[in-house]
Amino acid sequence: MITVEPGIARHYDISGLEQRILAALADTGVDVAHLRAGDLEAVDEFHIGGIAATRELIGQMGLKPGARLLDIGSGVGGPARFAANEAGADVTGIDLTQSYVDIAASLSKRTGMADRTHFVQGSALDMPFADASFDAAMILHVGMNLPDKKKLMSEAARVLKPGGVFAVYDVMRLKAGALTYPLPWASNETMSFVATPDDYRSAATASGFSVIAERQRGTFAVEFFAAIRARMAAAQAEGKKPPPGVGLVMGEDATTKIANLTAALEGGILAPVELLLRLG
Repeated sequence: MITVEPGIARHYDISGLEQRILAALADTGVDVAHLRAGDLEAVDEFHIGGIAATRELIGQMGLKPGARLLDIGSGVGGPARFAANEAGADVTGIDLTQSYVDIAASLSKRTGMADRTHFVQGSALDMPFADASFDAAMILHVGMNLPDKKKLMSEAARVLKPGGVFAVYDVMRLKAGALTYPLPWASNETMSFVATPDDYRSAATASGFSVIAERQRGTFAVEFFAAIRARMAAAQAEGKKPPPGVGLVMGEDATTKIANLTAALEGGILAPVELLLRLG
């Protein structure tokens, strides 16, 4: 196991998270006894842009109904459920944090999706899958925790069938500049491995991928967090609880993490970047 992995797993492990998610949704009037996947969108899409970013990424993958899709770093299962519902894919998620795997499986069961989404604990850099197991793969805001991008790409290439698409949506470094911690993916610099788009491209091509599309989404990211701040301010002004969002999954210091990330985005140091890769 990569030595940083236990610390990264602990960073994401939040006690009682599933109960907190369900309580937050119940507060907004969701019938949690009859939960639908769409009810979870505000809290189970743990990346910049939330469900809108997931929809745009998956929309570019050309998934066919029944396609076997791998979600690397699947979190609590939001993108996996979306891909199963919207594209008819059969999705397997892998995540380092056991509690996330358990919550993802539980939420899929609650939403009647246990037959189309499957979750396992494991490392993105040493995946427990046979060669050529999947038609496509995706990774959303996970590479920042992976110290070895070449190993990520070689593992993705190994488990994909020839011609398979690998969709990447990670926060990447666009220019030099100091980062302030904590960030959503790291309590400190020892668990942050933000790389440049060029680092990703070179690692991808070394593993046999070709780049079929690339898009920087910095403006989209800044607007996303501005909208969150506006919603929270409006709720506060009305004396209401803020609506549930990605901060719920970040724990007690969510506000600080978001502020530090927003500063790096607004400064042009970091931006989320989409890369669409094809094997062979």
